[in-house]
Amino acid sequence: MTRYAFDFAAAYRAPALLFGITPRTAWVELDERTLHVRYGPWSLTTPVTNLADVVRTGGFAFLKTAGPPHLSFSDRGISFATNDGQGPAGPDDKRALCVSFHTPVPGIDPTGRIKHPGATLTVADPDALEQRIRGLLPA
Repeated sequence: MTRYAFDFAAAYRAPALLFGITPRTAWVELDERTLHVRYGPWSLTTPVTNLADVVRTGGFAFLKTAGPPHLSFSDRGISFATNDGQGPAGPDDKRALCVSFHTPVPGIDPTGRIKHPGATLTVADPDALEQRIRGLLPA
């Protein structure tokens, strides 16, 4: 199991802390069988066989991403964001990953009724996580 830490931007720390999301309570774990995201009291788990793709994204609005996980009303995706997903080189430097699933998975509500077709992750080493996911996807 490899653990990937979230990349907490200074502006995101206080809103996250209000919901129990800290570097000690937020991470992504991935092995040959399972992807597991923990984000304070929220979690998302799916088998690797359910991973459909991974793409770069970024440039998020603070109010739409800071604090707890956010639900996209357009596609029901879930965002676990600890920064705006933009790298130092500007708008074309996307540092967040959007992982899509073959079958939507629960994550944002405790009942599991809302299912997400994808999850956005702002990990500290998006290159390593992206490469690892791509290595686990069928050719």
